[in-house]
Amino acid sequence: MISIILESALFAALVAAVGALFIATIAHYTPLGVRWRQVRNRRLLEREAARHCPQHGPQREADLVRLPDGQTLCPTCYQEILDGKLD
Repeated sequence: MISIILESALFAALVAAVGALFIATIAHYTPLGVRWRQVRNRRLLEREAARHCPQHGPQREADLVRLPDGQTLCPTCYQEILDGKLD
């Protein structure tokens, strides 16, 4: 009984290792892997650009104010708008 369970566990580990090797090969040696890296980098850059206020500089993502239409706004700009100090 133990040998059957051990053999099943080893087979599952073998399948996982072959799958991981396959994904790693695709990610490093094919145009699809380049595309995956480009998409990841673009998302990181877009997130960073959304955090940067032209007037007040970079802000923490947790501090940004989300407007009802889905856009984000710097907390200082939001406070200025609430106080009526529009530029």
